[in-house]
Amino acid sequence: MTNTGQAQNSSVSGDTTDHVVRVIRFVGNDNIKDNTLETLIRTQTNREFLGIPRFTPWYFIWKLTKKFGEPPSFLNRETVANDIERIQRYYRSVGFLKASVDTNIVEFKKNRVEVSFLINEGEPSTIQTVAYTGMPSFEDSTRVPEFYDDSPLTRERIDDTTYSHNRRYSENALTQERARIITFLKNNGYAAVQNDSISVLMRRDPQNKHQMDALFTINPGRKYTFGDLHISLAGPGDSVSYSQQDTVQRPELTTDENKMYLQKEPSAQTNFSLLTDQILFKPGDTFDNSLYIRTVNEFQNLGMLSIQQFGLSEDGSLPDYSKEELPVMFSLKSLPKHSINVNVFGMRRYGYGSGAGLTYTNNNLFGKAENLQLSLNGSFEYVSSETIRDIAPDSASGPVEGGFFQNFDARAEYTLPRLIFPFVFLDDNASFSNSRTRYGLSFTRSDQLLFDINSDIRFNLRYEVNHNNRFSSYLDLIELDLLDTNPSTQFRQSLKEKFGENSFEYQRILEDFRPQVSSILRYTFQSKRTDLIKRNYGYFSEYSAAVGGNIPYLADRLIVTPDTLEGNLPPIIPSSQNSLAYSRFLKGTADYRRYIPISNHGVFAYRGFLGLALPYGKSNSLPLNQRFYAGGTNDIRGWNIYSLGPGSIPLDEVTISGGEIKLLAQTEVRQRFISNFLSSNWVAALFADAGNIWYGPRTEFPSTSQSSAETVANQRRLLEMGKFKFDQFYNQIAVGSGAGLRIDWEYIVIRFDFAFRIHDLQQGWFNNKKLYFSFGIGHSF
Repeated sequence: MTNTGQAQNSSVSGDTTDHVVRVIRFVGNDNIKDNTLETLIRTQTNREFLGIPRFTPWYFIWKLTKKFGEPPSFLNRETVANDIERIQRYYRSVGFLKASVDTNIVEFKKNRVEVSFLINEGEPSTIQTVAYTGMPSFEDSTRVPEFYDDSPLTRERIDDTTYSHNRRYSENALTQERARIITFLKNNGYAAVQNDSISVLMRRDPQNKHQMDALFTINPGRKYTFGDLHISLAGPGDSVSYSQQDTVQRPELTTDENKMYLQKEPSAQTNFSLLTDQILFKPGDTFDNSLYIRTVNEFQNLGMLSIQQFGLSEDGSLPDYSKEELPVMFSLKSLPKHSINVNVFGMRRYGYGSGAGLTYTNNNLFGKAENLQLSLNGSFEYVSSETIRDIAPDSASGPVEGGFFQNFDARAEYTLPRLIFPFVFLDDNASFSNSRTRYGLSFTRSDQLLFDINSDIRFNLRYEVNHNNRFSSYLDLIELDLLDTNPSTQFRQSLKEKFGENSFEYQRILEDFRPQVSSILRYTFQSKRTDLIKRNYGYFSEYSAAVGGNIPYLADRLIVTPDTLEGNLPPIIPSSQNSLAYSRFLKGTADYRRYIPISNHGVFAYRGFLGLALPYGKSNSLPLNQRFYAGGTNDIRGWNIYSLGPGSIPLDEVTISGGEIKLLAQTEVRQRFISNFLSSNWVAALFADAGNIWYGPRTEFPSTSQSSAETVANQRRLLEMGKFKFDQFYNQIAVGSGAGLRIDWEYIVIRFDFAFRIHDLQQGWFNNKKLYFSFGIGHSF
């Protein structure tokens, strides 16, 4: 069939503006999927519900009402002709240079047409060799050959500038190689090089018209150096008056006779040294575009200013490539230094209450882009006597009065836009330039119904580094938490009445909620290539390793009682009489998530998670906040948060949920079925989740000499049910599955899920007929 470039019509004549497109087909596309071709064309049918062909309820609603729903998608011959050209261009870009496309339009029902795109792919063309000419020479004779060797196009070297390729022709691959050459030249002094400086010549093999050779012809132009640098920093106001100026010419900052010209307003309250510290190149050095762009990013990452203008000229105009030096200009503006935020809120838990918060932010505290944030929050809640009588187990024996319960916390966070000791030497490394050092300190006091927190003091020293758009590192060098608590007599009495005074449940809960101190050293690495809101392509992964409890252990062993290991520390707060327990442990996690497009608006997603924690030394348990938990809207749906495991222990026999081992697997298929309704996309989902948590090999329940034989036997029974065992764990994997709805706005996704327990650990496979609902913000994973 010949390609005329026009939409052909075998059954429809005359004006077709009243013909509705009901079916679109592709014929002959053996090497390209229909889903890919659908993204290229503009001829469309009306939206189909759940991808069911011809099932277009919004169009049928419009037919009935002529007002609501979706108007018909009419045939447009000009659009079809443009679709043919787009399909042909795409085929040529992926190596089918002789591909031809035609179309056939059939009226299978009155005013209802089927549009078929008829494709003759032809034979794909291949590139046998890739060669280069015109590349400038460098003092280092190995630089250009190494650059050629690193190309994704080059395979075996034939001579100094020619390499074998032997792959299908790809326009995208050739375009990327051109961009790689331009980047290389710009980073080595050739600032004026552009797309038209690099041309690609294709030569066909006279013996085989489907085989070609590619030659990159390079015209680099003149080599440049950085000229003088001009930096101006305005204050946060509207008027500009640069009354503070400086000229810098030092060997560590400039080369030869070149200078840095600095000016700023006093209201900017910033040191000149902060500005010069961000410059990654020297005026007078060979031009390097990567250093120039990284310097722009350095200024952006400070967080206390905005970039008004930058360029390769003194005044921000177009560069003058007629001279060998290119001056550089940065025009900056500082953000307001002080800000205060006040919020007031209402609350209801046991009773009704209210609270308020005050946050003060100092941006650029000492003139080096430091950020200080101080916040105070307080709340109170009045609980009536009737509520207390219902909650407190021993309140029925005497008169009870209502009361106020209070919560207060104070927080301070100090952030520097750089690494400090002991990692300051990494700041000049390109992979560590976008970094933060954070200090955090908080104090919390809470008087509650059955449980008082005398003090909860937390300190954190964290280093954050965004190595690039994909990789990030987080190092919590010190994370210290001192928790001093006083369970009330009512709290203890409630536990005694529920579990018995000598029961291990009673002792374990008191153990978990007793005053304690915990510390952790943790490294976390993230790798991602996805939209963190949409999660419709690519992947996200996170891995962490941690060691905990060593700071209190060293204090106990070396400072408090050097000759004796007590296993706890004395009270930190003078008004408290509580000693502080601690645990030592190792912990690691691995979390991998993948998102695979399966249609124009469909995604198959899966996730795997593994978590392991091991107490060591004299410790046989983890702090409460370091354990793994299972269940919830972002975990195994069908079980409430913290309600699954450890092992096959029933929920009503678990006193404190959480374990030292966790396995989790999740899959989900998402398909958009309504577009742009209420300014959002509506997505249907099918999902399945599986996993559990288990106690580790060192877990032991506390017992005393007064423990009865029945209590000891019950302890052994629950340990048997909750510990991880290689020959049993697969029988303790809980499985939930169901369907859900996602309403997807541009910056937020809300989620409704309905799940069944496919494998309920107490009721078995497919025996639990109850439907469980969960609501969430964002995708589950």
